[in-house]
Amino acid sequence: MAKTDHRGRKVKILATLGPASRSPEMIERLLHAGADAFRVNMSHGDHATHAETIANIRAAEKTFGRPIAILCDLQGPKLRVGTFAEGKVLIRHGAHFTLDRDPTPGTAERVCLPHPELFGVLQKGQRLLIDDGKLRLRVIKAEPDSILCTAEVGGFISDRKGVNVPDAVVPVPALTEKDRRDLAFAVEHQADWIALSFVQRPEDVAEARKLMGGYGALVAKIEKPAALDRLEEIIELADGIMVARGDLGVELNPEEVPPLQKKIVEATRRSGKPVIVATQMLESMIESPAPTRAEVSDVANAVYDGADAVMLSAETASGAWPVEAVTIMDRIGKQVEADPGYAARVHFTAVRPDATTADALAQASATIAETVTLAGIIVFTGSGSTARRVARERPAVPMLVLTPSIKTARKLALLWGAHAVNTRDIGSFEEMIAKGKRMALRHGFGAAGSKLITLAGVPFGTPGSTNLLHIVTLAGNELEKHQG
Repeated sequence: MAKTDHRGRKVKILATLGPASRSPEMIERLLHAGADAFRVNMSHGDHATHAETIANIRAAEKTFGRPIAILCDLQGPKLRVGTFAEGKVLIRHGAHFTLDRDPTPGTAERVCLPHPELFGVLQKGQRLLIDDGKLRLRVIKAEPDSILCTAEVGGFISDRKGVNVPDAVVPVPALTEKDRRDLAFAVEHQADWIALSFVQRPEDVAEARKLMGGYGALVAKIEKPAALDRLEEIIELADGIMVARGDLGVELNPEEVPPLQKKIVEATRRSGKPVIVATQMLESMIESPAPTRAEVSDVANAVYDGADAVMLSAETASGAWPVEAVTIMDRIGKQVEADPGYAARVHFTAVRPDATTADALAQASATIAETVTLAGIIVFTGSGSTARRVARERPAVPMLVLTPSIKTARKLALLWGAHAVNTRDIGSFEEMIAKGKRMALRHGFGAAGSKLITLAGVPFGTPGSTNLLHIVTLAGNELEKHQG
């Protein structure tokens, strides 16, 4: 397969870069293994390191010859306990333990909780989960300066361990001062996507979007139970959604997460916006060259559900087998999509088109792809909206997206089924047909005699004007014609 050919896989792979993978050589290896986009985790490292990583991705993008999406993931407001006089203490099962506002180092009976906003919202009976749920406290009495708890699950607690509050909407801003600095950095370095952590309400998304000043696209990470109550509003305000199962799995019972994952994927798919399934997908591959069967099933389930992208975190950021993790994820995606039952499973949710010409044509293109033998769907777009409409239908064939905007081409690296190419704009119907055919052959969309659908808007170059569907047949001499 030439490196400009489409992957032969519709689901996308988002790989996190870190100490194990941010070198130019490793980025190129990950691209060849199947990565479509890279995540830069702003929770770790400094801006100088991140700037170098982004520069390495852009250099690899030129060498690889494909638009690559960069997603900068903001840390968000992580709640933490204070410090202990001896670094850590043991809280026994059933023992009482107090969280207070006293900055004095903690003991086995108490510790500072340096988040005054929590003292006003916690109530008797609510839970506090410490260190990703390893310790579970239940509130007995909440007062303005102290919260008395009982340890339902005891254990060791040490300095600055994280605190999750699953039973209350915590009145903290979704963007800390660090997040604001990191967001400004991401915009300055032209990240294609910015991910907002610990979203609880639509207002959090609106605040981040305002700070982005119209640049880039915004992913809302769903990892707080409170966000589920206003999921539709959050989806409407965001450009994409991430099912961040790490904290979601801490704050909910484990058995609650799989059905919620399906619910979030389904709701986001109906909107036509990309949805990413993330966290612990191939966790054992941090240390092992092969995944467990359960992990393979987990990735496969996300592909069967029609997720736009599956994400690797520590597996590629700090693990011992980053290239192998991407390779296996690539193989799982291709195997699932080759399953004769995949088409029926991926259409488990009914997607109703809006009453627009563009939506009607996108739906028609997917229907034609089921009726006529096609090699692909060619989409001419400036903003990427037509590509998102087509992807929402989850058509049976891949999509070749031709856009004059490199920013649009990069963003679409996270969209299901989209193989985006940055190319000069077209000015006439004849030019559209010629360029579409030429690019289809160049990028592995069929051979002589193959049929493809072409979607575009007339007059050309007018945003939001998709009103043309045309079926073309490739001729053998198209590639030899003038270059695009």
